[in-house]
Amino acid sequence: MATPNSFKLRCSVPGHEMDVRGVTAALFPEGAFVSVSRDRTGRLWVPNSSPETGFTEMHCMGGHSNYVSCVCFIAPSETYPRGLIATGGHDHNICVFSLDRPQPLFTLKGHKNTVCTLSSGKFGTLLSGSWDTTAKVWLNEKCMMTLQGHEAAVWAVVILPEQGLMLTGSADKTIKLWKAGRCEKTYTGHEGYVRGLAVISDEEFFSCGSDASIRRWLITGECVQVYYGHTNFIYSMAVFPNGQDFVSTGEDRTVRIWRKGECSQTIRLPAQSVWCCCILPNGDIAVGASDGIIRVFTEVEDRMASPQDVQAFEDELSKTTIDPKTGDLGDIKVEDLPGREHLDEPGNRDGQTRLIKDGEKVEAYQWSASESRWMKIGDVVGGSNSQTSKSVMYEGKEYDFVFTIEVNEGGPSMKLPYNVAEDPWLTAHNFLQKNDLSPSFLDQVANFIIENTKGHVLEPAQPGIADPFTGSGRYIPGASDNRPGGINDPFTGSGRYIPGSGTVTGVTGGVGDPFTGGGAYFSAGSRRTATNIYFPKTDGLTFEQANPTQIIAKLKELNNGAPQEHKLSEELLGGLEMLLACVCGQSSEQLPTLQQINLLWKAAHWPEDIVFPVLDILRLAVRHPQINESLCGEAEGIQLCNLLLSLMRPQGRPANQMLALRTLCNCFSGKHGRALLLSQRETVLTRAADLAAVCNKNIHIALATLLLNYAGCLHSQPDLEAKAQCLSVASTALESVHDKEAVFRLLVALGTTLFSDQTAQDLARSLGVKSQISKYTSVSDPPKVGECCQLVLNELQ
Repeated sequence: MATPNSFKLRCSVPGHEMDVRGVTAALFPEGAFVSVSRDRTGRLWVPNSSPETGFTEMHCMGGHSNYVSCVCFIAPSETYPRGLIATGGHDHNICVFSLDRPQPLFTLKGHKNTVCTLSSGKFGTLLSGSWDTTAKVWLNEKCMMTLQGHEAAVWAVVILPEQGLMLTGSADKTIKLWKAGRCEKTYTGHEGYVRGLAVISDEEFFSCGSDASIRRWLITGECVQVYYGHTNFIYSMAVFPNGQDFVSTGEDRTVRIWRKGECSQTIRLPAQSVWCCCILPNGDIAVGASDGIIRVFTEVEDRMASPQDVQAFEDELSKTTIDPKTGDLGDIKVEDLPGREHLDEPGNRDGQTRLIKDGEKVEAYQWSASESRWMKIGDVVGGSNSQTSKSVMYEGKEYDFVFTIEVNEGGPSMKLPYNVAEDPWLTAHNFLQKNDLSPSFLDQVANFIIENTKGHVLEPAQPGIADPFTGSGRYIPGASDNRPGGINDPFTGSGRYIPGSGTVTGVTGGVGDPFTGGGAYFSAGSRRTATNIYFPKTDGLTFEQANPTQIIAKLKELNNGAPQEHKLSEELLGGLEMLLACVCGQSSEQLPTLQQINLLWKAAHWPEDIVFPVLDILRLAVRHPQINESLCGEAEGIQLCNLLLSLMRPQGRPANQMLALRTLCNCFSGKHGRALLLSQRETVLTRAADLAAVCNKNIHIALATLLLNYAGCLHSQPDLEAKAQCLSVASTALESVHDKEAVFRLLVALGTTLFSDQTAQDLARSLGVKSQISKYTSVSDPPKVGECCQLVLNELQ
């Protein structure tokens, strides 16, 4: 029997063919709601009269020429007594519908990029936010004002009850309060994109974002409370009528119910991204997710789904796979996990997770306090005996470990975050102070940390280990043995190694390939000086150069000083050496073995201060078709991406950042790698873009190459969202990047994205790309920069 405070499944509503990106309640018909999707449609759903639990599609709304990303309901007026529905899309437009026809009454045009958020107010006012960094106020089918001030996409907007006050939240990590079109206040505190806003009253509001936090603000500017619970990006939230309790959804597959400032219930879904939520007039919750399904949850027993439907939902949930790197499942040491008998013991709180070992499998269960039972929520894949191989998000920051501490049996649990570089006693001291616990527990907590991290302590740098970017005669990640010093880009400079060719001494005729310097073909009697040889460039660029001897020497050197649990035997080192010889073409008769690939993957999880030679091997290995398929496949590929992204943190080590970027570039050499990176494009490019601020030319060249490879893959695809991100990242990078080779590759990426694509050209104009790059037309050393720049400008005429 469900308790009054427990939400249960009411129904699953299929119908959309792609991600459901927005849901909102409608005043008419009673109990109805509207959803929008990447399938370019909006749908109006009305509750069934019998059975009462479900919904039926009343009509499907068209009108957008690209993905639909947001929706809101406009209150009834004299002209439209049943209200209107507004939808925003990737076609830059807002379509406005009545409730009785599938085609828009009118379309609002004015944004120069994706419209990603909408909010309605009194008297038919509509507020929109866009990737073009602006918000617009609409009334009577006209744009009344444009709110300018954010430095990045406006992901969230809301109109406050008080007339004239509006809020906008942005990817620039700020929230702004506007009155009569002027910015009155800027709120700072979020450490990532602001993705959602929700009104509490005239004086308070909530915000949520990619830093996994929810914040409660006073209009006057103070942040009065921060809520943590989600383990990944939070995309949306909605406030219950009491103005205090709320619901949130995010990238950690969960819907979370918050009561009295605490997360009182966690509902997991069989979909990775839970994009949106709304609260219906009867108090039920509707949520949309990346599997294209809308699910409605209710507290009212009479509206709850049948036992058969609940079982079907639980069966679907139990078949999902969970990546432990989300951090929500705690430490995973398979050999220490209990068996199924562990489920005979009741949980301590609703939403508690418990892992059990069933043969070779690890299964995750969640405790349902309302039903007093453990419910399977999926199979855990990609687990490791060591947590130092992953980063766990807690309170918006990344940690090597996040322990769950229960001081009193049945009492509230506490989270203890820890990084291996920290002092265990200082961490223990801070934990006790934060949670008002007795100092007498200090030794007990510190020893708990030491025992459960198995001594994973970062050793100080050894005297003989040089920084990978300084000193002569040292091993340089990604370098070849024909470079006397410094770090030369593998595609520029004389005498460099070009795979499959001899020494390049110069080009005596034709136009040299701008990336390799090789001679270009041209017909007799013709000249290529006026021809665009630079873009579109659709074949990916890779980082090929290597010195296997130096890589193995550095690997062995660092292995000698590696922590005992990471140290490799001579036999395993030999396996890596054979693998490197194979992927570098030194052992053409031998194919890489599965054992060698698994060994490489294990070694790639070395501590960050010594892992760079392993990353260099990984960079070279992913070019091999067999390894590309093995490491970039559907299940393994996500883990590879997560590993590389963790190494690309802005505060990470430059050598690791560079090699992670180069590895991603080289993944494009195989079809499995291309498919993986296209599927993870938004996350990869978002993290990569942060590295433009790192002052390192080799990182900038790798970043520009990654962007160029994406542009090449997307050139023939009508994916405006993806091209918009490429343009946005290139534009952002050009603000920080000064190395001429990196600038050149960014220009080629821009040209490839813009070539013969009017929509992409319009977007580039709106981003101010023309004025941003025009200064490079005068660059004559090397001449390819000025020539390519002029050709890009020609596309924007």
